[in-house]
Amino acid sequence: MVVGGLREFALRRSGDGSPALDESNGEELMHVQPSVAVALGSRSVESPGTLYITSRKLIWLSDVDVAKGYAVDFLSISLHAVSRDPQTYSSPCIYTQIEVVEDDEDDTESAGVLELSKIREMRLVPSDATQLDTLFDVFCECAELNPEPVEEEEEEESGHNWVFSADQMVVGGGGEEDAEWQISQSPTSVIGHSNGGDESIAQPMLELRINDQRFDDAEEMVHESETKDH
Repeated sequence: MVVGGLREFALRRSGDGSPALDESNGEELMHVQPSVAVALGSRSVESPGTLYITSRKLIWLSDVDVAKGYAVDFLSISLHAVSRDPQTYSSPCIYTQIEVVEDDEDDTESAGVLELSKIREMRLVPSDATQLDTLFDVFCECAELNPEPVEEEEEEESGHNWVFSADQMVVGGGGEEDAEWQISQSPTSVIGHSNGGDESIAQPMLELRINDQRFDDAEEMVHESETKDH
């Protein structure tokens, strides 16, 4: 999955200065929190601004510089948490980890210019720390609205015909009697994984069975040997 990461955002509506949303594609404003400072990576905290949480992304707009703003999609946020430990950070905040596109160069700054797409951590520091739990709940709600997409993997095997049914998957070049490999779903063996929400999806583990005539031949030879000995 291609991850966009943190990016600049300066699309403000004329009049109230609120961010312009992609309303035509269903983006909605979920929460507004004024007087929120932001700290990117290991950099010092910036002047307060306004945090806008939409159904798709986080948007922070500076109250001092109308040309400054940041945005990150919820799909790019791999972790969010409330931080109140002063040993971890000087102020109570919402701590987030951001997925970035891997690059050969890991530096977040180049020639003194901050490269937002390489920022892996962001802290949102509200002036009113009592709002942290509310912000966290809104984060969780919006994260559930943006589950990680499932990537379908299509495998093509030359020289084999794949036949799928509800109870059995058979690989072979002809009918069932010609099948050398038989793969069946074992309902008693499951692997569970989480898709990022509260529910987990159970995926049946595949049990591999080998049908080979050589095993039948070996059993017949042992039976004949035992008969002769008696």
